[in-house]
Amino acid sequence: MEHFSSKDMALKAQKKILSSMATKSSVQMFIDDTTSEILDELYRVSKEYSGNRSEAQKVIKDLIKIAVKIGLLFRNNRFSKEELGVAQDFKKKLHFGAMTAISFYEVEFTFDKAVMSELLTSCRDLLLRLVNSHLTPKSHNRITHVFNHYADPQLLTQLYDPDGSFRGNLTKICTGLNKLVEDGTI
Repeated sequence: MEHFSSKDMALKAQKKILSSMATKSSVQMFIDDTTSEILDELYRVSKEYSGNRSEAQKVIKDLIKIAVKIGLLFRNNRFSKEELGVAQDFKKKLHFGAMTAISFYEVEFTFDKAVMSELLTSCRDLLLRLVNSHLTPKSHNRITHVFNHYADPQLLTQLYDPDGSFRGNLTKICTGLNKLVEDGTI
């Protein structure tokens, strides 16, 4: 017996269309200004750190595609009660991670790369659990790519170096995170 659902097909089409539109110019249609500013700074950090413009673009593009697809799944009520519990756990962990990132920035000599890396890895694992049955292995790889990139202890160490070249980027990232925390977005 073949299972067909026009609603499922429409959702797949939306995910496909939106993922192909995940470019820097179109991101502003789906992501607010504060988040866009944070993404711009994350792009600059990735570009400088990796020395590879295309890798930095790929990381941000992967992040945007995943955010858009998960947003679509939420709007179309695709998550089970159990998955919504995982989503709540992810949101709490993300909030805690943002607060920790801000605290490490504001309070000198408190940065711990192992703590920050573990928080990002934990967020990755929760997100993979959330989308396990909803997204393709290619999307799972995108999630892994993004979180592994930013959980890199060497990147984090350079980012949080008080005298390093990323200090201005970190200031803008934390200012944006602070705004999102205050707004209740994360």
